Amino acid sequence: MDAGQEWLIDAAECEPGKLRDAAVLSRLCGQLVAQLGLTVVAPPQWHTFPGEGGVTGLLLLSESHLAVHTFPEHGYLALNLYSCRERAAPDFGALCREAVGAGRVQLRELKRGPA
Repeated sequence: MDAGQEWLIDAAECEPGKLRDAAVLSRLCGQLVAQLGLTVVAPPQWHTFPGEGGVTGLLLLSESHLAVHTFPEHGYLALNLYSCRERAAPDFGALCREAVGAGRVQLRELKRGPA
C-alpha cells in the first residue's frame, strides 16, 4: 500500500525577523500549496509567540497537512509536509531562501505506508 510521502525541511541561517512574521510564513505556505496543487480544507491556524519568539502554523489539507515551526533565536525554520498522494517535490531550497533568507536547507523525504 502506498500512503504518500512526507517531506521534512530544515532551513538554517534564516533572517530572524522573517521567522517572527506570520504573513511571510503564510505566503511561503501559500506558494507550496499552489505549486503542489494541494487543497486547504479549513482556515489556517497561526500562533505568534510573544517578544522575540517564533511562529507555529498548521494548514489542514485534504491531502493531509503542512506544519511550520520557527526558532528566530537560532535562525531556524522547520517545515513538515505530508501528502497522501505522491507528487514531484518543489524546490524547497529556493522557496526558503526567497521567503526567509535561508543560508542552508536540508530536505528529507519519507515514503509512507505500512512496513
